[in-house]
Amino acid sequence: MGNVALILKVMPESPDVDLEALKNAIQAAVAVDDIQEEPIGFGLVALKVAVVVPDRAGAPDEVETVLQKIEGVGSAEIIESTLV
Repeated sequence: MGNVALILKVMPESPDVDLEALKNAIQAAVAVDDIQEEPIGFGLVALKVAVVVPDRAGAPDEVETVLQKIEGVGSAEIIESTLV
Protein backbone atom coordinates (compact mmCIF):
# COMPACT_ATOMS: atom_id res chain seq x y z
CA MET A 1 0.00 0.00 0.00
CA GLY A 2 1.31 3.46 -0.88
CA ASN A 3 0.45 7.01 -0.02
CA VAL A 4 -1.87 9.64 -1.42
CA ALA A 5 -0.88 13.30 -1.82
CA LEU A 6 -3.83 15.60 -1.19
CA ILE A 7 -4.29 19.27 -1.96
CA LEU A 8 -7.03 20.80 0.14
CA LYS A 9 -8.53 24.25 -0.26
CA VAL A 10 -9.20 25.77 3.14
CA MET A 11 -11.42 28.84 3.21
CA PRO A 12 -11.36 31.04 6.33
CA GLU A 13 -14.68 32.09 7.83
CA SER A 14 -13.96 35.72 6.96
CA PRO A 15 -11.18 38.06 5.77
CA ASP A 16 -10.64 38.96 9.44
CA VAL A 17 -9.26 35.51 10.35
CA ASP A 18 -5.56 35.64 11.28
CA LEU A 19 -3.95 33.53 8.52
CA GLU A 20 -0.74 32.87 10.46
CA ALA A 21 -2.70 31.56 13.44
CA LEU A 22 -4.83 29.46 11.08
CA LYS A 23 -1.71 28.02 9.42
CA ASN A 24 -0.30 27.13 12.84
CA ALA A 25 -3.56 25.43 13.85
CA ILE A 26 -3.60 23.43 10.60
CA GLN A 27 0.02 22.34 11.10
CA ALA A 28 -0.79 21.28 14.66
CA ALA A 29 -3.79 19.22 13.49
CA VAL A 30 -2.31 17.35 10.50
CA ALA A 31 1.14 16.56 9.07
CA VAL A 32 1.41 19.34 6.48
CA ASP A 33 3.94 19.23 3.63
CA ASP A 34 3.20 22.74 2.33
CA ILE A 35 0.76 25.64 2.68
CA GLN A 36 0.27 28.25 -0.03
CA GLU A 37 -1.91 31.37 0.07
CA GLU A 38 -4.34 31.98 -2.80
CA PRO A 39 -6.02 35.42 -2.96
CA ILE A 40 -9.73 35.04 -3.69
CA GLY A 41 -10.97 38.65 -3.64
CA PHE A 42 -12.33 41.33 -1.33
CA GLY A 43 -9.53 40.60 1.15
CA LEU A 44 -10.32 36.88 1.43
CA VAL A 45 -7.35 34.53 1.08
CA ALA A 46 -7.72 30.74 0.77
CA LEU A 47 -5.04 28.33 1.91
CA LYS A 48 -3.97 25.43 -0.27
CA VAL A 49 -2.72 22.72 2.04
CA ALA A 50 -0.62 19.77 0.83
CA VAL A 51 -0.82 16.60 2.93
CA VAL A 52 0.36 13.02 2.35
CA VAL A 53 -1.78 10.27 3.88
CA PRO A 54 -1.77 6.46 3.70
CA ASP A 55 -3.66 4.98 0.75
CA ARG A 56 -6.50 3.46 2.73
CA ALA A 57 -10.24 3.91 2.72
CA GLY A 58 -11.37 6.99 4.61
CA ALA A 59 -7.95 8.60 5.17
CA PRO A 60 -8.59 11.60 2.86
CA ASP A 61 -12.01 12.19 4.40
CA GLU A 62 -10.50 12.11 7.90
CA VAL A 63 -8.08 14.91 7.00
CA GLU A 64 -10.89 16.96 5.48
CA THR A 65 -13.02 16.49 8.61
CA VAL A 66 -10.17 17.46 10.96
CA LEU A 67 -9.51 20.67 9.00
CA GLN A 68 -13.21 21.61 8.92
CA LYS A 69 -13.32 21.49 12.74
CA ILE A 70 -10.52 24.02 13.23
CA GLU A 71 -11.67 27.36 14.62
CA GLY A 72 -11.68 30.02 11.89
CA VAL A 73 -12.16 27.54 9.01
CA GLY A 74 -15.26 28.17 6.93
CA SER A 75 -14.75 25.15 4.68
CA ALA A 76 -12.15 22.61 3.69
CA GLU A 77 -12.37 20.46 0.59
CA ILE A 78 -10.06 18.14 -1.31
CA ILE A 79 -9.37 19.67 -4.72
CA GLU A 80 -6.71 17.23 -5.91
CA SER A 81 -5.38 13.79 -5.03
CA THR A 82 -2.52 11.77 -6.50
CA LEU A 83 -0.93 8.43 -5.66
CA VAL A 84 2.70 8.79 -4.58
